[in-house]
Amino acid sequence: QVQLVESGGGLVQAGGSLRLSCAASGSIFSINTMGWYRQAPGKQRELVAEIVSGGSTNYADSVKGRFTVSRDNAENTVYLQMNSLKPEDTAVYYCATTAKTAPWTSPFIYWGQGTQVTVSS
Repeated sequence: QVQLVESGGGLVQAGGSLRLSCAASGSIFSINTMGWYRQAPGKQRELVAEIVSGGSTNYADSVKGRFTVSRDNAENTVYLQMNSLKPEDTAVYYCATTAKTAPWTSPFIYWGQGTQVTVSS
């Protein structure tokens, strides 16, 4: 099994910044994609940003130019730097990773417990 532990959420005023961290641990053979999703009340969970092992990134249009995803492969950790935050960024942010626990296993998506980000206007 793979465990994901997130940190860094909180309350911030519009225009402010927050940095989320997510560390993966457990029976990890390899990790491919690491990323962040978010879910606002009454809405579906959506991709915010992801980064693959080679460093390529993908962002939701709504956060391009404001959020930056990065990772430390040696520490199996992914970060999300969020700048110029808006009230509409308020949501529970979930870390996710696609990982294999052994060479013969298929990749599986693991999820963190979520961390609340609240942006006040």
